[in-house]
Amino acid sequence: MTINDFSLTTNNVLLVMAVLVFVLGVITCLTGILILSRRATGKEVKTLTAQTTALAQKGLAEDVAGLVGNATSLMNAMNQLVLTTAGVGVFLTILGLLMIGIACWLTLQINFIQP
Repeated sequence: MTINDFSLTTNNVLLVMAVLVFVLGVITCLTGILILSRRATGKEVKTLTAQTTALAQKGLAEDVAGLVGNATSLMNAMNQLVLTTAGVGVFLTILGLLMIGIACWLTLQINFIQP
């Protein structure tokens, strides 16, 4: 079989599309899962949160209002960062699963088209 033996039929086009969408779906889903497992609960975020909490407690003990206010703002920003990262991870995971489902649907459509 050579490259010239490949004919461009509707079934072949659907099969190639289904394989490409499936592979992209798997990659997207795995990327989302990786983001959820690595980024949202990263070591740096935990360290920065612990240090900010200690800074806020020191500010309260020494009655420094500006220090407490800035530490609170930093804590809120870190919480938003974690929520945003988790949101991106969930979105990519759902998008990947949707693409895998579409690839399966495309594969099922191959049988319904007459050659």
